[in-house]
Amino acid sequence: MSTILDKLSWRYATKKFDNSKKVSKEDLNTILEAARLTPSSYGLQPYHILAIEDNNIKAKLRKVSFDQPQITDASYIIVLANKPTFDGNMVDDYIDNIIETRGVSSKDVEGFSQMMKSSLLDLPDVQKNAWTTSQAYIILGNIMTIAAEMKIDTCPLEGFDKNQYNEILGLNDKNLNAAVVLAIGYRSADDATQNYPKVRYSREQIITHI
Repeated sequence: MSTILDKLSWRYATKKFDNSKKVSKEDLNTILEAARLTPSSYGLQPYHILAIEDNNIKAKLRKVSFDQPQITDASYIIVLANKPTFDGNMVDDYIDNIIETRGVSSKDVEGFSQMMKSSLLDLPDVQKNAWTTSQAYIILGNIMTIAAEMKIDTCPLEGFDKNQYNEILGLNDKNLNAAVVLAIGYRSADDATQNYPKVRYSREQIITHI
């Protein structure tokens, strides 16, 4: 029986997608739900997830992604957009969600609210941006693993003009910034990269037991 380690050995950063094969809506929704359920610091989820299928939008994005064919050939492009800055409203919204979801009182979560605000709100914007970007990358790792388990191919992409992505996708007005992109679809039989042996350091070189 195939294991998750087998699937992780199977996956690779797909260079050429088969644009005649489409990831189903059901499978896409599973991946997106995995993204929604991904853990984040404090549970704040300081980001937004965009699933892009529109071919016209994908064509525009490819032009500002160094003409990488994965952008247009993959079934979907997932853009993980972080909040480059934030204020107390982000914490308050999350606290309201806790109160509604768990049926607790505001007094029950007052200490948690104050702790988050004291830890985060005085950070300079450059640190806020770095922190929220790192949260988006937790999603990236999680959904690449989920996709591999589903035998769906992916390619993470950092080679793109973030400012142009923000402009094309209307992110600036929403206090969002394109952090990283994931193409999802099915590998082309012509993608020679799939046949390359996976290159990783040995366990002895990269893992230390203490």
